[in-house]
Amino acid sequence: MDIRELDRRAVLASAAVVMKATAADLGRPTPCADWTLGDLLAHMTAQHNGFAAAARGEGADLAVWRVSSPGDDAVPAYLRSAEEVIGAFGEDGVPGREFTLPEFAPLGPEFPARTAIGFHFIDYLVHGWDVARALGVPYVPEPDLVEAAWPIALAVPDDERRLRPGAAFRPALTVPGDAPRFDRLLALLGRTPEPLG
Repeated sequence: MDIRELDRRAVLASAAVVMKATAADLGRPTPCADWTLGDLLAHMTAQHNGFAAAARGEGADLAVWRVSSPGDDAVPAYLRSAEEVIGAFGEDGVPGREFTLPEFAPLGPEFPARTAIGFHFIDYLVHGWDVARALGVPYVPEPDLVEAAWPIALAVPDDERRLRPGAAFRPALTVPGDAPRFDRLLALLGRTPEPLG
């Protein structure tokens, strides 16, 4: 399946969870160390904006990746950015483009569209779960999304970069081999079902 369609569905699933949040929820803790829900939404919004710019050949501009301070409008801002990135990825010619992703500079910073959108896809599949955990609501991604994300999760380096402040993923954890595939994927990326503080 086209990675853009997989990504679109993951982003829409994340948006469906984010829509359950209110301004009063923005101070809730999340599975992302030291980030409140407001911080997480600000990060997710900035990443959508940056990837949308990268799809249009403007990813080298560091300003498009800037994270704004979370405010009471964090939910509508996120929903707008989700529409923006879906639209940008859906534009003609995107599959043949190179994306400039400054955050991945040690590996690139130029990436084929499929690889770059794969980064975005795994991020939003997992961040949807992060938001749901913060809100205490269910989040069960469709099985084909989990299967498509599995090889991407396996390829994410599990090294010192995961220990940096603001890293999207933490060091991998172990779970039973018979755990559901999505639980194992989350563990690969440092997530645990333990209660939030």
